[in-house]
Amino acid sequence: MKWRNQLLALFCLLVFLAFGVFYFRTWVVQKPFGIILFIGEGLDSNRVATARVYAGGPDTPLTLDALPYTALLKNYSRDSATPDQAAAATALATGVKVNNGTIGVDADGRALENILDLARQSGRMTGIVTNTLLTDATAASFYAHTTAAENREDLARELVEKGEIDVVLGGGSADFLPTGKGGRRTDGEDLLLELRSSGYDVVQNLEELEAVPRWRAVKLFGVFSPAELAFADEDNARADQPRLADMVRRSIELLQFNSGGYLLVVDAGLMRKSAQENKSELTLMETVELDRAISLALEYAGTKSTIFVCGDVSIGGMTRMAQPQEATGLASGPDPERTFDEVAPSSPAAAVHAQPAQNVTNDVVAFGNGLGADALHGTLESTAIFQLIRDNL
Repeated sequence: MKWRNQLLALFCLLVFLAFGVFYFRTWVVQKPFGIILFIGEGLDSNRVATARVYAGGPDTPLTLDALPYTALLKNYSRDSATPDQAAAATALATGVKVNNGTIGVDADGRALENILDLARQSGRMTGIVTNTLLTDATAASFYAHTTAAENREDLARELVEKGEIDVVLGGGSADFLPTGKGGRRTDGEDLLLELRSSGYDVVQNLEELEAVPRWRAVKLFGVFSPAELAFADEDNARADQPRLADMVRRSIELLQFNSGGYLLVVDAGLMRKSAQENKSELTLMETVELDRAISLALEYAGTKSTIFVCGDVSIGGMTRMAQPQEATGLASGPDPERTFDEVAPSSPAAAVHAQPAQNVTNDVVAFGNGLGADALHGTLESTAIFQLIRDNL
């Protein structure tokens, strides 16, 4: 009789546990532990296809191709069919279409809450990584609120004094230092010194970044160049600088310390700079750098995290043409009558325009992997990225 009661008790316990698992999986909303948003500046379908050919051939997949969910994003701004960098990034960061030239504010100048604010309120640690200036419009859209997107002095001050971001890594130390210390601040302020006094570890090269311990909660500010970081082809210049993949890996390692999870925003901005300079091959090299960083993120973030990758605005109309001689180029300079240079077969070539390549109205692309990313399908507004992340915090 006694063993029967024990079996009955065990059976009831198993039923209770099974029901608990079923209830959790069916009715309790599961959230990813880590959320990583990669912004590939200028990433549209043409860029992806051309980068695939450049990296290994048309039949060789990129890491991007392994992400199971995809969508096209409509990326107009509030006052233009073609957004600038500031308006495009603000739509991703705040879920609101704004006027060109503004960061983090609506048409009436009111500050908009961004996704890093919401992540912090939900108990997550937060991070921003960029391989361009920390005061460039894309990164700034996740911490700043201004109608003057080019005022780097004010953007740097807002990041330091109001950003409240746990891990910040990128370039542009000159925006944080006074002219007397090799910077370009005219107000005499040393914002890096202010960061140190407020409890941040400040690192300025790859060795110092790698030395930051991962066993404790961290407040880290890494700035690795007075200007943007070195391009992928500048091996000598980047000897002591981290690559995009290095900064992504270290950010994940440090942010994972938080039991409440994290949100990391990664801006691959050198893709934009090289495209604007009509440097086709360098643009593709930087796109491959983004793909490597995504691969490392998939490895280090693990299966309990969600990764989104999207473009902000299409730049230059990059395409690969059968003629002349399978040239690759950027076709949106100021003179529509001009065409591509003659080049050797399979060699990338820039258009012969003297001025920078322009933003164009092409849809950008989005990719996703993990919990919540299955909502990426069809054609969406660019603001959908904000909404997807917000709903998974």
